[in-house]
Amino acid sequence: MVVIESSVRIDASRDKVWEAVADLDNEPEFWKGTVSVRNISKSGNKIEREVTLAFRNKRCMQEVSLEPKEKIFVKFTKGVIIGSKTITLQEDKGGTILNVRWDITMRGVMGVFSGMLKGHIRGGTESSLRAIKASVE
Repeated sequence: MVVIESSVRIDASRDKVWEAVADLDNEPEFWKGTVSVRNISKSGNKIEREVTLAFRNKRCMQEVSLEPKEKIFVKFTKGVIIGSKTITLQEDKGGTILNVRWDITMRGVMGVFSGMLKGHIRGGTESSLRAIKASVE
């Protein structure tokens, strides 16, 4: 199991940060590890989708749950990654703390590369947080 946690403080309201992170169709704009997103179904605040990853164009199935202005919970249900990515927002003295937690397992042959991929995912997450911060501030 690989656990990665990262956060950034953004000098913007939670509403403004939420607008950026909850625009799931444009996820590849900030998350460079995501090549494309194809929504399969939407029902209220729940989305089932297929995501193509930058790593060898591998595909994963995801179930996404939105708790408006609080949390995005992404459950990887099928593919090379199994587990979850949780994005949370916290108000902080006129700004917002944006937190990301990965709790994942690499499947199949990819499991051998878990250590290397952990560093890659951590770096990609930190880059994504910086891009979201720059876009919102």
